[in-house]
Amino acid sequence: MSSEPRDTAATSQAAGGADALGVDRKMLDQAIGGWRGMIDSGLPAAVFVIAYLVTSQQLRPSVIAALVAGLLIAVVRLARHESLQQVGAGFFGVAISAFVATRTGRAENYFLIGILINIAYMLVYAISCLVRWPLLGVIVGYIRGDATGWRGDPRQYRAYATASWIWVAMFGLRLVIQLPMYFAGAVGMLGVAKLALGWPLFLLAAYLSYRIIHPVLKEVDAQAALLEPAAGLEPESA
Repeated sequence: MSSEPRDTAATSQAAGGADALGVDRKMLDQAIGGWRGMIDSGLPAAVFVIAYLVTSQQLRPSVIAALVAGLLIAVVRLARHESLQQVGAGFFGVAISAFVATRTGRAENYFLIGILINIAYMLVYAISCLVRWPLLGVIVGYIRGDATGWRGDPRQYRAYATASWIWVAMFGLRLVIQLPMYFAGAVGMLGVAKLALGWPLFLLAAYLSYRIIHPVLKEVDAQAALLEPAAGLEPESA
């Protein structure tokens, strides 16, 4: 008996796994710039908090320290020939946070932009689910070349909706923890919370989303492959 069907199935499964991982990498890169993006986004905040505590809560030197950290990250990214969009966005985020803190004279406002971003993301994800266009479905569907067709498949819709609500919960958890600290002016605790609730929580949400979405997409792709006409087969002549 030929082993061709088994080999073909194994190849197809491997290809499906690679496609799924490719989607995950794209989502991660688009969201935060990959693994280095997760570290780079938290480093200026950590430097700001450390400088704030070391200088006995002096705002200006703390802001300068954060800006220097952000500038060094930008220089390293440029030296590595990384995307100017990522470089500019990263440093702009640090600069605007520093500006808000300096302008208001309140150190806790260094974290205000991050809090507002979490509110915005939570609302976007929640609204997308309520209007039955879960955001993860839109993103992954676009990447897979199926921008709207997934909405006609109850399995895909449920998976994308469930995973999107996980992101709503993640952003909501950040706000529940950080907002009381912000209003209390607990700068040190805000810095710790930003790191603890940053990339670790993001990775958890990404992992749970993967576990929900990947099996459904694998099943959908397998069924689509079965429906495709066999390549190279022609009807026998009489």
